[in-house]
Amino acid sequence: MKILLSLLAFLGISQMVQSQDWANLEMFKEANAQLSQAADGENRVVFMGNSITIGWLHSRPEFFEDHPYIDRGISGQTTPQMLLRFRQDVIDLKPKVVVILAGTNDIAGNTGPMTLDQILDNLKSMAELAHQNDIQVVLSSVLPAYDYPWRPGLHPDEKIPALNKLIKTYAEEKGIVYLDYFSAMADDRNGLPKKYAEDGVHPTAEGYAIMEPMLVAAIAQALDQKK
Repeated sequence: MKILLSLLAFLGISQMVQSQDWANLEMFKEANAQLSQAADGENRVVFMGNSITIGWLHSRPEFFEDHPYIDRGISGQTTPQMLLRFRQDVIDLKPKVVVILAGTNDIAGNTGPMTLDQILDNLKSMAELAHQNDIQVVLSSVLPAYDYPWRPGLHPDEKIPALNKLIKTYAEEKGIVYLDYFSAMADDRNGLPKKYAEDGVHPTAEGYAIMEPMLVAAIAQALDQKK
């Protein structure tokens, strides 16, 4: 009984903390404060995203060591949460480019029901904030997923391609670099093959290795737009 009560108390505290910091603004607060100003000529890039973004740093740290990249991914996050922390975790770091990879957790309903248009609106808002602060944007396609292990039956195999089409159209209209991971990684079910993601959602090191040269090329394109 004591164990059960302790568990319930812990869960209650966890939920209370989450409700007090819904966007997890505390996650990178200290790291941002300790980050030095970008050096002259430094092509600083910030990655805004979810577990796929932060998992990249954990899986392939050498990729980040070799580039002026700052990872600001938080597991499980949706686009409204990212939008709330966009100023402190992107704009205030004064990068030349921000790479946004987001939307799959919205489709999964991690923070409640979201339409594709609502997801796109949040991506638009982040892009507009970036441009107002002289930051070039790379909008990434959402990675393929046939189904979500933590919430099956939501048909991301259909919704993700539809969202990606909206993102691509918006990017083309605004002259924003669109990074199409989906076409390079999807299998015949619009999912991620095992070699790229064992759970069908989160990339393996091999999956990230496919993404990296595409990302570097997209960043170079965005930097060229800044000249």
